[in-house]
Amino acid sequence: MRIIVIGRHGQVAHALAERAAVHGVETVLLGRPKLDLADPSGIEDLLREKGGDLIVNTAAYTAVDQAETEPDLADAINGIGAGAVAGAAAAMGLPVIHLSTDYVFDGTLDRPYREDDATGPLGAYGASKLLGETAVAAETGDYVILRTAWIYSPFGKNFVKTMLRLASERDEIGVVADQVGSPTSALDLADGIYGVARNLLERPRQRNLRGTFHMAGTDFASWAEFAAGIFALSARLGGPAARVRPLSTADYPTPARRPAHSRLDCTKLEAVHGIRLPSWRESLEPCLRRLIAELRTSGTP
Repeated sequence: MRIIVIGRHGQVAHALAERAAVHGVETVLLGRPKLDLADPSGIEDLLREKGGDLIVNTAAYTAVDQAETEPDLADAINGIGAGAVAGAAAAMGLPVIHLSTDYVFDGTLDRPYREDDATGPLGAYGASKLLGETAVAAETGDYVILRTAWIYSPFGKNFVKTMLRLASERDEIGVVADQVGSPTSALDLADGIYGVARNLLERPRQRNLRGTFHMAGTDFASWAEFAAGIFALSARLGGPAARVRPLSTADYPTPARRPAHSRLDCTKLEAVHGIRLPSWRESLEPCLRRLIAELRTSGTP
């Protein structure tokens, strides 16, 4: 397989690049400045120049709070740009995998969200990602939309890295305890994406492989529970740790509202594609081992 990945700097793009050899995949990463979803002109020409069997769009505007003051830019990248990628894939006769988010839901459901549950984003970021889902589906029938959540990895900026940094600086950290979701390893996500890609290419006429799916870690946690798990394991591995002080969302106001319960039900993905991601409790240790080793190498206490 030769897969074109839109987005070069994000966690998932890095994970796809790292896991490519394991899956026997040739992966071509495209991103800014050569390819910018805020200005999608020329996308199809560039994709045709690179050539490939399938396109994975990981690029996104992900600054959740900043999106409240830049909704047009978020819509341009996450909505219009996503549609342009899907349109180019359709013109080339290629399937496209598009990443979306749990933030398309309002978080009021008392059970994990299924793919056919009503959407209702609370902020500009979630609205822009929902716009992208609609645009992708309008441009091509040969698509998979993967909603995921709470991504962490050894790469880029994420909650796990932030917690380790803060634990190196203080003994106690306040963390929101009334928002619950599905922490997801980017490396697990990359493995899952490659599995979906292979299914799409090997069974091009199987329609139920297409559509919207949830792909996230199979265990749930609040941010405070996730932080406590990070610190407990980090301490065991000789890394930084701190006490967690649970906070309410009201104690920690942010410009964008977050869904209180955005747990994702991933049973459809397992039933149709045969793919089930591990729990964050299983995948956190290899991530922490890498990050703690990097801290030691850099001389950070």
